[in-house]
Amino acid sequence: MTSTDPIRDSVASSSTATRAAAPHAGTPGPAAGPRRFYPQLEGMRALAAIGVLTTHVAFQTRAVEIPVLGPVLGRLDLAVALFFGLSGFLLWRPWVDAAHRGAGHPSIPRYLRHRVVRIWPAYVVAVVLVLLLLPEAQGADFDVWLANLTLTQVFVPLTLTAGLTQMWSLSVEIAFYALLPVFGLALLRLRGRRVGARIPVLLAIGVLSLGWAWVGASLPVAEGVETKNWVFGHLVWFVAGLILAEVAGVLDTAGASRGRWMNLAIRISANRWLMLGLLVVAYGLACTRFAGPTGLGDVSNIEFVTKMVLGALCGYALLAPLVCNPGPFRFLDSRVMLALGRWSYGIFIWHVAVLAIVFPLFGIVPFNGNTVLVWVITLGLSVGIAAASYAFIEEPARNWLRNRDTRRRSNPVAP
Repeated sequence: MTSTDPIRDSVASSSTATRAAAPHAGTPGPAAGPRRFYPQLEGMRALAAIGVLTTHVAFQTRAVEIPVLGPVLGRLDLAVALFFGLSGFLLWRPWVDAAHRGAGHPSIPRYLRHRVVRIWPAYVVAVVLVLLLLPEAQGADFDVWLANLTLTQVFVPLTLTAGLTQMWSLSVEIAFYALLPVFGLALLRLRGRRVGARIPVLLAIGVLSLGWAWVGASLPVAEGVETKNWVFGHLVWFVAGLILAEVAGVLDTAGASRGRWMNLAIRISANRWLMLGLLVVAYGLACTRFAGPTGLGDVSNIEFVTKMVLGALCGYALLAPLVCNPGPFRFLDSRVMLALGRWSYGIFIWHVAVLAIVFPLFGIVPFNGNTVLVWVITLGLSVGIAAASYAFIEEPARNWLRNRDTRRRSNPVAP
């Protein structure tokens, strides 16, 4: 659920020119320089948010029980894999650029400041209003308040509450934000001539993370805590984005060394039809019992690992052609999709609470059909609230931090 906005602040004025000058993926030659803003990814972020909303609507209207179509709608929870892949890609790009330059690394304090300001202001407002006003969530105890305000729900039993159940994934994302600088510092020596070793190392991390299902199950945690929902269980979804960031770093760095395997990876990643085929196969398999139930139900360790692998493949297949090709991406770059992309974080944090009030407000019985009507109303209301959240909370908070950074750069304080 991360945003490109903090990165866009410094490059928005040149993003159009950079995009136009970007070389075609797989074509040797000088690169146009590191890209930090990809407009098409804003549109893809909007589709991910709508996908999460759709799967929740499908579950609460029992559309997931429809033969064939039901599992397809139910497995749209893999939109979370797309969100995680986007986060991994966008936040890892500055570290990749530093590795190709061969010196230094991004400012970790600045990175953490931007992550806090990006996530918490709108989130805190959502949590407070939901816990105070949503009937199903009223009366929450101290543990529920504290866990939700600090995004530690996945570590505290029975703290996922009505209107906020989707926040487990945001809790995982916050943990990844803390973990990313650790990865960056650990790979500092893999730069310059050693930069080619970064992808194998990241692949190894992703493969090792698949064993977390068994490790987590052996931990002495409180009853009600699902260790599969910790960041280590979903790390492979983020790693898909990290690897794509490494591929993009080679594409965008003039004179970057490209071995045979890297050229092959670039050609495969840029091939839209091949990536579409991978997406269809991976998503189709994810809709079967191999990846566990598409609704509520017990998930075995093997089913969980299968879902993680298929989700990582789906995320990579969706993102790679958008990063490794110069476009055009007329639909994703359209004004409507860019606007929805800006509001996608608000859509995500508000839509479950909105869905909870749609049923009584419009006299619709839950778990009794009316999927299309509920979807249209929920999406419309969520987009409206998200637009207000962006205009009155998210953007002012980012402007405050941007102005603060500008003042500190122009008026350095002597030691």
